[in-house]
Amino acid sequence: MRLIQVAQHVEDLRRAAAFYAELLAVQPTAVFDPPGLVFFDLEGVRLLLEPGAPRALLYLHVPDVRASVDELQARGVEVVDAPQVIYSHTDSRLGPAGTDEWMAFVRDSEGNTLGLVSQLATGHPASGGPGA
Repeated sequence: MRLIQVAQHVEDLRRAAAFYAELLAVQPTAVFDPPGLVFFDLEGVRLLLEPGAPRALLYLHVPDVRASVDELQARGVEVVDAPQVIYSHTDSRLGPAGTDEWMAFVRDSEGNTLGLVSQLATGHPASGGPGA
């Protein structure tokens, strides 16, 4: 079994599509308006933006969470929780062994919370933050 689609609630379909297109650095793969559906392809998993969908908490991998948060903050995106190490992977059960898992939370254009995640070599400071 594999995950095929995640739906996210939006109030303004065009605004949300523009936000996610910039965040994901890809254009939607399909737009159906009406009835009000926008799809993005995230490496084989569809992200559906839809006014009728419930709110979901999405976690998106980014190469460097601190740099991503800095860029989003410069665009006026609200940071809910600043980047921090939340786990050190000593084995490969949940991520690559020898990495620290960095996480931050931001708000999208529709008020949904998004988790941004990076896995960086243990002890390697992410760019853009203290010690970088």
